[in-house]
Amino acid sequence: MLVKICGITTEADALLAVALGADAVGFVLAPSPRQVSAAETRRIIERVPPEILTVGVFRDEAPARVVEIVNTTGLKAAQLHGNETVEQSLWVSERVPLTIKAFPAGHPGIGRIDDYGAELVLVDAESPGSGEVFDWRLAEGVADPARLIVSGGLRAENVGDAVAHLHPFGVDVSTGVESAPGRKDPVKLRAFVAAARAAAGDEVSGEGAETDDEQGVSGTDRPFDWREEGP
Repeated sequence: MLVKICGITTEADALLAVALGADAVGFVLAPSPRQVSAAETRRIIERVPPEILTVGVFRDEAPARVVEIVNTTGLKAAQLHGNETVEQSLWVSERVPLTIKAFPAGHPGIGRIDDYGAELVLVDAESPGSGEVFDWRLAEGVADPARLIVSGGLRAENVGDAVAHLHPFGVDVSTGVESAPGRKDPVKLRAFVAAARAAAGDEVSGEGAETDDEQGVSGTDRPFDWREEGP
């Protein structure tokens, strides 16, 4: 399962998230207490291992600007987290490596992500970044679990319940692993990743667990989950 740590504002927090087992890190390039500039995003990405999915989060930004930032900073994905139209989202998706379209729980677009040209759909609370939990039943039977990322008020104590309800492709957290807006807490971050992995039944490092090298897979040779073929 993909574990995404969003709201990264410093190189130290990006490397901490990776070291503790995150698969993806997100950078907010929209007005927010966690907003970072394109230049700073690029600087941090240069230090992040290449197998990590780096996601730029945009909200109602001009599509041309989204594409420009993604393709000049080294970001691997654009997360459109506003009221982008089908046409705007499609235009972006044709020009960036990967598109994630975010919707508040209950939005009719959740079940129409192909119309938006998005590979993945992220379902969030009504107020992104608020730390609020949405009613997970609003996403049940609406979104394809294999393309669903769950966000909104997740923390170590409840991520297992979210995974049990929705069996998503991934989970996304920001507020739930912070000591202050834009500052990640190592203890909370470690606990969240461990809880998410346990809920998904993922292998974890430790006695009895195979490493990538033992499985014949290493570093950048391993494809992202959504590019793997087979069941």
